[in-house]
Amino acid sequence: MALITWSDSLSVKVKQFDDQHKKLVDMVNQLFDAMKSGKGNQVMGDILKQLIAYTQTHFAAEERLMAQHAYPDYEAHKKEHNALVMQVLDLQKQFQEGKAVLTQNVMTFLRDWLSKHIQGDDRKYGVFFNGKGIS
Repeated sequence: MALITWSDSLSVKVKQFDDQHKKLVDMVNQLFDAMKSGKGNQVMGDILKQLIAYTQTHFAAEERLMAQHAYPDYEAHKKEHNALVMQVLDLQKQFQEGKAVLTQNVMTFLRDWLSKHIQGDDRKYGVFFNGKGIS
């Protein structure tokens, strides 16, 4: 069973970002599946690397469009992005230092952050961008 199931409730109504969010959801679910099967630590390094790289690419795409269209909550949104990147980089550092970091708490954090961020902060820009003719 997936940790996060994509549904229309997660859609921000901007195809480019919905597609990217689906990929992030898939990565978190891969990590969760590996953890459930006892292989979390074997795949964690690779998935964390991919998650960090893809998240940074995704955040940059969102921020680029926000800046281009003078999105009013740009600075607050960027701050949210930076906070998540720092938390995930910290997880990666702990993992590289040999500390056990893949726990249910980490998975719950990733699930809750992703769901909350998409359904709250990202949905706001979806409405804004839709108003600019971007879907």
